[in-house]
Amino acid sequence: MTIFRSALCNGFLGVALLALSAGSNLGLAQAKSANKDIADCVPVASWVVPAGKKVTSTEIIARAAKQSVVLLGEMHDNLEHHRWQLQTLAALYAVRPDMVIGFEMFPRRVQKALDRWVAGELSETEFLAAADWDAVWNTEASYYLPLFHFARMNRIPMLALNIDTRLRREISAKGFDGVPESEREGVTRPAAPNIAYLDYLLPIYREHEREGKKKPETGRDDPDFRRFVESQQLWDRAMAQAIHRVLERPGRPLVVGIMGAGHIKHGYGVPHQLKDLKVADVAMLLPWDSGKACGQLVVGIADAVFGVAPFVSHVQQYQRLGIRFEIAPEGGARVLQIEKGSIAETSGLRDSDVMLEVAGVAVKQSGDVVTAVKRQAPGTWLPLKVKRGSEMIEIIAKFPAAER
Repeated sequence: MTIFRSALCNGFLGVALLALSAGSNLGLAQAKSANKDIADCVPVASWVVPAGKKVTSTEIIARAAKQSVVLLGEMHDNLEHHRWQLQTLAALYAVRPDMVIGFEMFPRRVQKALDRWVAGELSETEFLAAADWDAVWNTEASYYLPLFHFARMNRIPMLALNIDTRLRREISAKGFDGVPESEREGVTRPAAPNIAYLDYLLPIYREHEREGKKKPETGRDDPDFRRFVESQQLWDRAMAQAIHRVLERPGRPLVVGIMGAGHIKHGYGVPHQLKDLKVADVAMLLPWDSGKACGQLVVGIADAVFGVAPFVSHVQQYQRLGIRFEIAPEGGARVLQIEKGSIAETSGLRDSDVMLEVAGVAVKQSGDVVTAVKRQAPGTWLPLKVKRGSEMIEIIAKFPAAER
């Protein structure tokens, strides 16, 4: 199955938990105190300004509604984050019904499907198919559908913020100037990143394998790292430009952006690009998972955070191969991105591999791959016929047995 997630969506272990697991000599009372600090940092169902001040929902919504843009972050596979987004959307809509909702999940090419959905012309199944959900995003659709239905019920325009991954991939490989202007989907040169953003991205890049190897010694000026930064910024710039265009409409509606938290944190991503486009009145709001280390709640990470309870999935989980792909013009599914730690990575699949057959069935459309993976039983093997350059190879994707 596919992924369409930025490298910016990463989690971190809590500081106190790391200390305890490392055999700290904290006494019981100290451990309880540390856990209390973590638990009380951002109480569940509470808004907190990163400086540490607790504020009311009324205050936060009132402030946010006065801005031109409100960005609501998420970890894509956390249902609690999407529930918080829906609650916040509803509160903002009550104050500013002149609203447009932008979604990172959709590339611009599927905008017509979003328009038809909001107009009530498509069923859920038809909408997800028309928006090519399985190929471009494929996180559990039920997590996002309440947001989509909220827009449809209130006839709030939905906006596709993203670009196709093919363009990001080309920028990453060739650099911004290496891709002809006619092939950039109208995306202009991103504003230069600040040093803090480079330092934020560098460890992420070092963990990302290139040509089968990690690059732990890479520095800020490494050309390949700079191209990686350009590809990330292209994503941010594309979303910022889409938002900016809406603000040029008559009446200047409130634009609410639904996107990964990594595009929002510290203002490095989309807010930085919006500022370059002369849009400075932007509210950055994030969900805050219960138990997350308080040391991460630093000034500037967001304008406010909302405490959410731990998420335990009760949705049937289908198997995931852990790739993003596209159907190649010459046939088969070309791998665009491999999720770190995924079954695809373990099996030896690489970027640019073309899967010609899955379980002996020729790949002609995205559904051929998605369906084969979804129906794969835990503990079984999935044979893949792959073209790598001029070589034909067989790869076996081994799915782990179900936990008991």
